[in-house]
Amino acid sequence: MRQLIPRPNRDVEPDLAVVYAYPGHTRRWVRANMVSSADGAAQSDGKSGGLSGEADKKIFRALRGLADVILVGATTVRTEGYRQPAQPREPYARLRTAAGQTPAAAIAVISASLNLDFDAPLYREPVVPTITITVSDAPADRLAVARDAGEVLIAGTGRADVGLAIDQLAGSGRGRILCEGGPHLLAEVARAGRLDELCLALSPQLVAGHALRILDGPPLEPPLPLALHTLLIEDGFLFTRHLVTNRVAA
Repeated sequence: MRQLIPRPNRDVEPDLAVVYAYPGHTRRWVRANMVSSADGAAQSDGKSGGLSGEADKKIFRALRGLADVILVGATTVRTEGYRQPAQPREPYARLRTAAGQTPAAAIAVISASLNLDFDAPLYREPVVPTITITVSDAPADRLAVARDAGEVLIAGTGRADVGLAIDQLAGSGRGRILCEGGPHLLAEVARAGRLDELCLALSPQLVAGHALRILDGPPLEPPLPLALHTLLIEDGFLFTRHLVTNRVAA
Protein backbone atom coordinates (compact mmCIF):
# COMPACT_ATOMS: atom_id res chain seq x y z
CA MET A 1 0.00 0.00 0.00
CA ARG A 2 1.32 3.45 -0.87
CA GLN A 3 -0.22 6.70 0.34
CA LEU A 4 0.79 10.34 0.19
CA ILE A 5 0.12 12.56 3.21
CA PRO A 6 -1.64 15.72 2.01
CA ARG A 7 -0.44 19.16 3.02
CA PRO A 8 -1.46 20.28 6.51
CA ASN A 9 -5.11 21.09 7.04
CA ARG A 10 -7.65 20.32 9.70
CA ASP A 11 -8.65 17.02 8.05
CA VAL A 12 -5.20 15.44 7.89
CA GLU A 13 -4.93 13.80 11.29
CA PRO A 14 -8.32 12.04 11.24
CA ASP A 15 -7.14 10.40 7.98
CA LEU A 16 -3.97 9.28 9.74
CA ALA A 17 -6.15 7.85 12.49
CA VAL A 18 -7.63 5.51 9.89
CA VAL A 19 -4.24 4.58 8.40
CA TYR A 20 -2.76 3.85 11.83
CA ALA A 21 -5.84 2.35 13.48
CA TYR A 22 -5.10 -0.44 15.96
CA PRO A 23 -6.44 -3.88 15.07
CA GLY A 24 -9.79 -4.46 16.70
CA HIS A 25 -9.36 -8.17 17.39
CA THR A 26 -6.63 -8.07 20.03
CA ARG A 27 -6.39 -7.10 23.69
CA ARG A 28 -2.69 -6.21 23.33
CA TRP A 29 -0.90 -4.54 20.45
CA VAL A 30 2.53 -2.97 20.86
CA ARG A 31 3.77 -0.58 18.20
CA ALA A 32 7.03 1.32 18.21
CA ASN A 33 7.54 4.76 16.71
CA MET A 34 11.14 5.61 15.83
CA VAL A 35 13.03 7.94 13.52
CA SER A 36 16.28 7.21 11.69
CA SER A 37 18.58 9.09 9.33
CA ALA A 38 19.06 7.70 5.83
CA ASP A 39 22.33 6.11 7.02
CA GLY A 40 20.72 4.39 10.00
CA ALA A 41 21.40 6.76 12.91
CA ALA A 42 18.67 6.98 15.54
CA GLN A 43 20.15 10.17 16.99
CA SER A 44 21.69 13.44 15.90
CA ASP A 45 23.82 15.18 18.53
CA GLY A 46 22.65 12.57 21.03
CA LYS A 47 18.91 13.12 20.50
CA SER A 48 16.28 11.92 18.07
CA GLY A 49 14.80 15.40 17.79
CA GLY A 50 17.51 16.49 15.36
CA LEU A 51 16.19 13.95 12.85
CA SER A 52 12.58 15.10 13.06
CA GLY A 53 10.52 17.58 11.04
CA GLU A 54 6.95 18.81 10.71
CA ALA A 55 5.82 15.75 8.76
CA ASP A 56 7.34 13.46 11.40
CA LYS A 57 5.64 15.42 14.18
CA LYS A 58 2.32 14.93 12.41
CA ILE A 59 2.71 11.15 12.61
CA PHE A 60 3.97 11.47 16.18
CA ARG A 61 0.76 13.28 17.20
CA ALA A 62 -1.42 10.74 15.40
CA LEU A 63 0.19 7.74 17.06
CA ARG A 64 -0.07 9.36 20.49
CA GLY A 65 -3.68 10.24 19.78
CA LEU A 66 -4.57 6.57 19.28
CA ALA A 67 -2.62 4.93 22.12
CA ASP A 68 -3.70 3.95 25.64
CA VAL A 69 -0.15 4.14 26.98
CA ILE A 70 3.13 5.65 25.74
CA LEU A 71 6.00 3.46 26.95
CA VAL A 72 9.40 5.11 27.33
CA GLY A 73 12.71 4.38 29.05
CA ALA A 74 14.09 6.60 31.80
CA THR A 75 17.18 7.51 29.74
CA THR A 76 14.96 8.78 26.94
CA VAL A 77 12.91 10.78 29.43
CA ARG A 78 16.08 12.50 30.59
CA THR A 79 17.85 13.00 27.25
CA GLU A 80 14.81 13.88 25.13
CA GLY A 81 13.26 16.20 27.69
CA TYR A 82 10.05 14.32 28.48
CA ARG A 83 8.80 16.86 31.00
CA GLN A 84 5.27 17.33 29.70
CA PRO A 85 2.43 14.78 29.81
CA ALA A 86 0.51 13.84 26.69
CA GLN A 87 -2.32 16.28 25.96
CA PRO A 88 -5.84 15.67 24.62
CA ARG A 89 -6.17 16.58 20.95
CA GLU A 90 -9.50 17.51 19.46
CA PRO A 91 -9.19 15.35 16.31
CA TYR A 92 -9.04 12.23 18.51
CA ALA A 93 -11.58 13.13 21.20
CA ARG A 94 -14.54 11.39 19.53
CA LEU A 95 -12.49 8.33 18.61
CA ARG A 96 -11.12 7.98 22.13
CA THR A 97 -14.53 8.35 23.72
CA ALA A 98 -16.01 5.73 21.38
CA ALA A 99 -13.18 3.34 22.22
CA GLY A 100 -13.57 3.87 25.98
CA GLN A 101 -10.15 5.50 26.27
CA THR A 102 -9.01 8.25 28.59
CA PRO A 103 -8.82 11.79 27.08
CA ALA A 104 -5.08 11.35 26.44
CA ALA A 105 -2.59 8.53 26.61
CA ALA A 106 -0.80 7.90 29.89
CA ILE A 107 2.99 8.01 29.75
CA ALA A 108 4.66 4.99 31.37
CA VAL A 109 8.32 5.39 32.35
CA ILE A 110 10.50 2.33 32.99
CA SER A 111 13.19 2.89 35.61
CA ALA A 112 14.84 0.50 38.05
CA SER A 113 16.80 3.25 39.86
CA LEU A 114 13.89 5.76 39.89
CA ASN A 115 16.34 8.51 39.00
CA LEU A 116 13.47 10.66 37.73
CA ASP A 117 12.22 14.20 38.32
CA PHE A 118 8.95 13.58 40.13
CA ASP A 119 8.39 17.32 40.42
CA ALA A 120 8.27 17.79 36.64
CA PRO A 121 4.93 18.53 34.95
CA LEU A 122 5.04 14.98 33.59
CA TYR A 123 4.19 13.84 37.11
CA ARG A 124 2.59 16.90 38.66
CA GLU A 125 0.31 18.08 35.83
CA PRO A 126 -0.84 15.03 33.83
CA VAL A 127 -4.31 14.77 32.33
CA VAL A 128 -3.98 11.04 32.98
CA PRO A 129 -1.65 9.99 35.82
CA THR A 130 1.86 9.08 34.72
CA ILE A 131 2.82 5.45 35.34
CA THR A 132 6.20 4.46 36.75
CA ILE A 133 7.33 0.90 36.03
CA THR A 134 10.08 -0.26 38.35
CA VAL A 135 11.45 -3.25 40.29
CA SER A 136 10.70 -4.75 43.68
CA ASP A 137 14.13 -3.82 45.04
CA ALA A 138 14.06 -0.19 43.87
CA PRO A 139 15.36 2.32 46.46
CA ALA A 140 12.65 2.49 49.11
CA ASP A 141 12.74 6.26 49.47
CA ARG A 142 12.44 6.81 45.73
CA LEU A 143 9.68 4.23 45.50
CA ALA A 144 7.67 6.12 48.10
CA VAL A 145 8.08 9.34 46.12
CA ALA A 146 7.03 7.57 42.92
CA ARG A 147 3.88 6.26 44.57
CA ASP A 148 3.01 9.74 45.78
CA ALA A 149 3.48 11.06 42.24
CA GLY A 150 1.29 8.54 40.39
CA GLU A 151 0.64 4.91 39.57
CA VAL A 152 3.46 2.41 40.13
CA LEU A 153 3.79 -1.04 38.57
CA ILE A 154 6.34 -3.55 39.86
CA ALA A 155 7.81 -5.68 37.07
CA GLY A 156 10.62 -7.93 38.22
CA THR A 157 13.62 -7.63 40.53
CA GLY A 158 16.98 -6.02 39.80
CA ARG A 159 16.16 -5.22 36.18
CA ALA A 160 12.71 -4.31 34.92
CA ASP A 161 10.98 -7.13 33.05
CA VAL A 162 9.64 -5.32 29.99
CA GLY A 163 7.49 -8.23 28.87
CA LEU A 164 5.85 -8.46 32.30
CA ALA A 165 5.28 -4.70 32.37
CA ILE A 166 3.54 -4.79 28.99
CA ASP A 167 1.40 -7.73 30.10
CA GLN A 168 0.38 -5.84 33.23
CA LEU A 169 -0.65 -2.80 31.20
CA ALA A 170 -2.65 -4.93 28.80
CA GLY A 171 -4.21 -6.86 31.67
CA SER A 172 -5.51 -3.59 33.11
CA GLY A 173 -7.32 -2.81 29.85
CA ARG A 174 -4.58 -0.57 28.41
CA GLY A 175 -3.44 -2.77 25.56
CA ARG A 176 -2.87 -0.20 22.80
CA ILE A 177 0.74 0.49 23.66
CA LEU A 178 3.05 2.90 21.84
CA CYS A 179 6.76 2.46 22.54
CA GLU A 180 8.75 5.64 21.89
CA GLY A 181 12.06 4.08 22.88
CA GLY A 182 14.84 4.66 23.19
CA PRO A 183 16.86 2.07 21.31
CA HIS A 184 17.74 0.06 24.43
CA LEU A 185 14.09 -0.27 25.47
CA LEU A 186 12.92 -1.11 21.96
CA ALA A 187 15.51 -3.89 21.73
CA GLU A 188 14.18 -5.31 25.01
CA VAL A 189 10.58 -5.12 23.80
CA ALA A 190 11.53 -7.02 20.64
CA ARG A 191 13.58 -9.57 22.58
CA ALA A 192 10.67 -10.15 24.97
CA GLY A 193 8.47 -11.10 22.02
CA ARG A 194 6.06 -8.22 22.56
CA LEU A 195 6.67 -6.08 19.46
CA ASP A 196 3.82 -6.27 16.96
CA GLU A 197 4.49 -3.27 14.74
CA LEU A 198 7.25 -0.83 13.81
CA CYS A 199 6.46 2.68 12.59
CA LEU A 200 9.71 4.09 11.23
CA ALA A 201 10.32 7.59 9.91
CA LEU A 202 13.29 7.76 7.54
CA SER A 203 14.69 11.28 7.78
CA PRO A 204 16.19 12.80 4.59
CA GLN A 205 19.65 13.41 5.97
CA LEU A 206 23.01 11.72 6.52
CA VAL A 207 24.74 12.10 9.89
CA ALA A 208 27.61 9.52 10.01
CA GLY A 209 29.38 9.26 13.37
CA HIS A 210 28.66 6.59 15.96
CA ALA A 211 25.00 7.14 16.81
CA LEU A 212 22.84 4.27 18.01
CA ARG A 213 20.52 2.42 15.64
CA ILE A 214 16.80 2.22 16.44
CA LEU A 215 17.46 -1.04 18.33
CA ASP A 216 20.53 -1.26 20.53
CA GLY A 217 21.33 -4.57 22.16
CA PRO A 218 22.48 -8.12 21.46
CA PRO A 219 21.43 -9.62 18.10
CA LEU A 220 17.91 -11.00 17.90
CA GLU A 221 18.07 -14.72 17.25
CA PRO A 222 16.38 -15.28 14.92
CA PRO A 223 15.79 -11.82 13.46
CA LEU A 224 12.19 -10.59 13.57
CA PRO A 225 10.63 -10.80 10.10
CA LEU A 226 8.63 -7.74 9.01
CA ALA A 227 5.98 -7.15 6.35
CA LEU A 228 5.42 -3.70 4.89
CA HIS A 229 1.88 -2.54 5.61
CA THR A 230 1.91 1.14 4.62
CA LEU A 231 4.30 3.64 3.08
CA LEU A 232 3.69 7.37 3.48
CA ILE A 233 5.77 10.21 2.04
CA GLU A 234 6.01 13.92 2.76
CA ASP A 235 8.71 16.60 2.70
CA GLY A 236 11.39 14.04 1.83
CA PHE A 237 10.49 11.75 4.76
CA LEU A 238 9.48 8.13 4.26
CA PHE A 239 7.12 6.73 6.88
CA THR A 240 6.87 2.96 6.97
CA ARG A 241 4.47 0.84 8.94
CA HIS A 242 5.79 -2.72 9.26
CA LEU A 243 4.02 -5.60 10.98
CA VAL A 244 5.93 -8.41 12.71
CA THR A 245 4.90 -11.40 10.62
CA ASN A 246 5.44 -14.24 13.10
CA ARG A 247 3.46 -12.62 15.90
CA VAL A 248 0.28 -14.19 17.23
CA ALA A 249 -1.82 -11.31 18.60
CA ALA A 250 -2.78 -11.58 22.28
